[in-house]
Amino acid sequence: MKKIYTGKTKDVFELENGNVLLKFKDDCTGKDGKFDPGENAVGLTIEGIGRENLKTSIYYFNLLKNAGIKTHFVSANIEDATMEVLPAKVFGHGLEVICRLVATGSFVRRYGKYIADGTDLPGGYVETTFKDDALGDPLVTKDGLVVLNIMTPEMYDSMKAQTLEITKIVAADLAKKGMKLYDIKFEFGYAKNGEVILIDEIASGNMRVYKDGKLLDPMDLTKLILA
Repeated sequence: MKKIYTGKTKDVFELENGNVLLKFKDDCTGKDGKFDPGENAVGLTIEGIGRENLKTSIYYFNLLKNAGIKTHFVSANIEDATMEVLPAKVFGHGLEVICRLVATGSFVRRYGKYIADGTDLPGGYVETTFKDDALGDPLVTKDGLVVLNIMTPEMYDSMKAQTLEITKIVAADLAKKGMKLYDIKFEFGYAKNGEVILIDEIASGNMRVYKDGKLLDPMDLTKLILA
């Protein structure tokens, strides 16, 4: 296999059949050894979290498939912590799409003069950032993405609509298990025909979830999701 990308939490390989293999790592985003899905750098390593993130991704990709939502997921090998996916091009040098249901984290750090931490955001608030560690993953608007020729307006609208729908499905699943989703992070790409699809993962390490007023760490969250 040819390695084509080394990421914070996964390595990416090209397969002979034209698909792509994701190898999940045990690294998590955070700061000062504390888990925080809103951070843009690896802050800690949790033994076994790679497999747990993979298990969560398999669970939610199958849930989305049953709901009629197309993703890049093909198959997975939990023992090897790998997932085979369809090839898809990322937008620009990579984008992250965050859907926020509750104001917290960097959202409050930016807009705390206008909104209190823990305020519900009915319907969900979607924002997009460039994957750029050196610049701290800066925010970018729809107009910015269009004028920079990163995507068309129609691609953005599809990406946003899918983000809201997928977040709704994940939040409802968590709510049935007594948990509340605060925010979640996705990545999207596009196929040869220009179709925008969900890529990467839907991992416990990419969402902020509370139970009984307590933020759940990725390992505990995975256990509750898969229970």
